[in-house]
Amino acid sequence: MKEQLTDALYGLGWAAVKKLPEPVAVRLGQQIADAAWRRRGKGVLRLEANLARVLPEASPERLARLSRAGMRSYMRYWMESFRLPAWSEERIRTAFAPQDLHHLEEGLASGRGVVIALPHMGNYDLAGAWVTTRLGVPFTTVAERLKPETLYDRFVAYREGLGMEVLPHAGGSAFGTLARRLRAGGLVCLVADRDLSSSGIEVTFFGEAAKMPAGPAMLAVQTGALLIPVTLWYDRSPVMQGRVHAPIEVPGEGTRAEKASVMTQRLADAFASGIAEHPQDWHMLQRLWLADLDPRPDRPSGAADAAAGGPAREPRDPQGTPDEGAGRAESDRRAEA
Repeated sequence: MKEQLTDALYGLGWAAVKKLPEPVAVRLGQQIADAAWRRRGKGVLRLEANLARVLPEASPERLARLSRAGMRSYMRYWMESFRLPAWSEERIRTAFAPQDLHHLEEGLASGRGVVIALPHMGNYDLAGAWVTTRLGVPFTTVAERLKPETLYDRFVAYREGLGMEVLPHAGGSAFGTLARRLRAGGLVCLVADRDLSSSGIEVTFFGEAAKMPAGPAMLAVQTGALLIPVTLWYDRSPVMQGRVHAPIEVPGEGTRAEKASVMTQRLADAFASGIAEHPQDWHMLQRLWLADLDPRPDRPSGAADAAAGGPAREPRDPQGTPDEGAGRAESDRRAEA
């Protein structure tokens, strides 16, 4: 019954919100976000705790203002995503303005293949739709299987309708397909700022230990593809902003694991630079740093999932691994507010 209700609510969102006039949808999203923020649920409190790591000198008052802005940003993602299938191609082409796009264009032109890795910022369903529409470049991503299956089917159909190839997460099997796409000079897009499995790579993130998925770096090491971080944010306009960071090259020395570790740290540093500049658009409503995690002896090892970047996850305990792809994994977007 709960799964059926969840699916029905998402279906209602897509059916109803995309038909609203845009100013009405914007106001509705802000009202929902403000109500969630005032309720001070677990997600809001966790968001503020995470922001305190990003801005250790911030006062409680500033953190509260940032978390409110963060909830509005988070809800803007949802309202845009519900409405995105109804947008015209011209609207999609003008809805995103990435800086330093030449890094991606040159990478694609090289024929080496490109892995785009993103943190949980902004709306990368929109960024993905922009890539397929404005640049005319298809890409591949991976999505975990959600319950109910009808909800998973909704999200897969939604992303495929935006021009994405969506692979089901099934242990390490997705890695081989991603590698083949990259060796053919293709584009792979993965979300990569949170991994709680034993296969994640430990990094220093805002001065403390955290784990991030091995998948993006391992794909680059194994295939020779370029690894390019991308960060996204909103300003006061209807146009989402973004930055395509310089590629992270594979180190010349070391084992594969050592190379992947160095590259993942550099990826974390790129994410940190974007998050520090636009903390309100980092939608991290879950625990991230190792010091915050409750070690559980029954946590799955995730060994089989290491190749795809991280473990299969329960929908209410999102892990933020790169299997989610250019469109944020639905479970990560359904954190309790």
